[in-house]
Amino acid sequence: MDKYIGKRLDGRYEIKEIIGVGGMAMVYKAYDTIDDRIVAVKILREEFLANEEFRRRFKNESKAIAVLSHPNIVKVYDVSFGDEIQYIVMEYIDGITLKQYIERKQRLDEREAVYFTIQILRALQHAHSKGIVHRDIKPQNIMLLKDGTIKVTDFGIARFSRSEQRTMTDKAIGSVHYISPEQAKGEFTDEKSDIYSVGVMLYEMLTGQLPFEADSAVSVAIMQLQREPVWPRQINENIPLGLEQIVMHAMEKDPEKRYQSATEMLTDLEAFRKKPQITFSYIHDVDESPTKYIGEIGENDTTAAEEGEETVKKPPMVAIMAGIAAAFIVVIVVAVIIFYNVFMKDGPSDEMPCPNFVGLLYTEVMADPAYSGYNIELREYENSDQPYDTIIRQSPTKDTPIKSGSTIQLVVSSGPKTLELPSDLVGLRLNDVTTRLDDLGIAYTVEERYSNVVNGEAEYAADIVMQTNPEPGSLIATGQTVTIYVSLGKAPNLVTVPDLKNYTKDTAEQLLLNYGLKLGNITYEDSADVAANCIIRQTPEQGSQVEAYSAVDVVVSTGISPEPTVYSGTIRLDFSQEMNIRVNSIVLYLNNNVIGNSTETINLATTKSAEIPYETTEQQGVVLIRINGYNYQELSYDFVNNKLNYVNRVYDDSPFINNVTSSSTPSSSSSPSSSSTPSSSSSGDDDDDNTSSRPSTSSRSSSR
Repeated sequence: MDKYIGKRLDGRYEIKEIIGVGGMAMVYKAYDTIDDRIVAVKILREEFLANEEFRRRFKNESKAIAVLSHPNIVKVYDVSFGDEIQYIVMEYIDGITLKQYIERKQRLDEREAVYFTIQILRALQHAHSKGIVHRDIKPQNIMLLKDGTIKVTDFGIARFSRSEQRTMTDKAIGSVHYISPEQAKGEFTDEKSDIYSVGVMLYEMLTGQLPFEADSAVSVAIMQLQREPVWPRQINENIPLGLEQIVMHAMEKDPEKRYQSATEMLTDLEAFRKKPQITFSYIHDVDESPTKYIGEIGENDTTAAEEGEETVKKPPMVAIMAGIAAAFIVVIVVAVIIFYNVFMKDGPSDEMPCPNFVGLLYTEVMADPAYSGYNIELREYENSDQPYDTIIRQSPTKDTPIKSGSTIQLVVSSGPKTLELPSDLVGLRLNDVTTRLDDLGIAYTVEERYSNVVNGEAEYAADIVMQTNPEPGSLIATGQTVTIYVSLGKAPNLVTVPDLKNYTKDTAEQLLLNYGLKLGNITYEDSADVAANCIIRQTPEQGSQVEAYSAVDVVVSTGISPEPTVYSGTIRLDFSQEMNIRVNSIVLYLNNNVIGNSTETINLATTKSAEIPYETTEQQGVVLIRINGYNYQELSYDFVNNKLNYVNRVYDDSPFINNVTSSSTPSSSSSPSSSSTPSSSSSGDDDDDNTSSRPSTSSRSSSR
């Protein structure tokens, strides 16, 4: 039995069980008797206590995480660096590693892969902003919670990127399958090394395999330096082209050709998530020249030469002369080809590269006049993971030389193939359900929940499936993930959360103690409606059932009323026809309130436009324009962007020309039907400019 299990560290942390084993430390599940919570305790192995390098790395991990505060990074609560024991107390993560999840599913669909990668990048974005480079990003150091949240862990070999010193005596560090080429050579590393590792992880998630595999670590390191990976779509043809481009751009061997920051890669992933058919202009460079030297990878590793490491030899004179002769022959051949193409062929070629249609929508291509010079044919519809109407293949392929008027055949997605979810899953054991779904090729996630209690007993025993989403018997698309809700049995000692709203923080804390709960995180927010130091809202909400001793987070009022944002700009009126009419006033109304007016006299016989300034705290709304007391027009207006959305209503009884534009370009959306808001009829009295009359319901709608 482990010597620490059952012991209490520093009179506070009760060690319960081992939850992780690493090369440098052991990780235990423990109970914090002071803060009443489950924690993870990472203890440096005894055999490394006397090793200064390992002690430094262990302290470095705590220092690195201590300056970080992010929902996707594991929290550090406490540290202890004694002579006999060194440990770090961290947030306890109830989940599995991303590596375990990949191994379980073998291959992730692009939605899951992108979702996880975005969380990892957000964590790295925060770490990099604090000057910290992780240097050991791999799925084994990524924890996956039951709700899909990602936590980045193990900053043991992290360093501050602004430091000029290299660590570990310039040796390659990190896990060899995921390290960047510069890391493999023992060179200086920065944020771009983490980006490379993220690219490798995304590659693994999408393809189910690593880009480089070999029998030894040195061989893998050499492959990282010298070889190009198989493109992901050659392994999994269902990967969208844009996502493949993101992966390969992150894995550029030259750091300067890679994404330069986590923010850059995040931007592309968010763009892909919004539009899966998007493509990027990145060109993945392939370095055909072998790497002649590899930095120090391991002190005692002698297998480099055996695994393919190349050495530099001085070429003999014969080889040099042969190379010169070969080069001369190549020059002559090229000259002959050029001469033929320029002087011998009959005129210039009218061929051009075939456009790339893959990833575009078929209906948009057919409506685009840019492609009218081609004879485009729909060959067939085909089931695909791509959305309906997306072009998935073409013949000829892109960049193939073709002439104007050539026929291009397209294969278009009819959407994913559907299959029926078995109707008898509820009430079965989890293992039986997952086995059936695996046999059908249906992806799934598992969520654990406590069962409802019926007559004092759990409705579903532990490990029994209670529900699925979609429901059993539903039709689902190929690749769609089914959520399985499995019973944890009867919930232990549940407590009802009281209503804390409008209580002071101190009163709420005492009330929670009376209920067997405790006060959690406290944040502050400006509010004019709730008194200072009183609670605005809470999580979990009032009436929620939670375990005893759970924490309730609250938002507390500062008592300060937030200043409203004032939007100002101008609305421009254009009069396209000469009229012998004098305009004495133009008034803008929003919700029966005047937001702008102009009392400048305008002679429409000579002046064709007017600009009326406005000022309002509303973000958008319908503006009524009255000229000389007449209801003129209603406009749907965006005040944030100073933009006319559309003309909402035009008044027939107005003596003015119905033509209005804003000072910014209006959107092209069509006008809706006339507003149904009732109003009083307007008068023609010039002194009625300051009234709050609304347009009459008898006015017609306009499609202009």
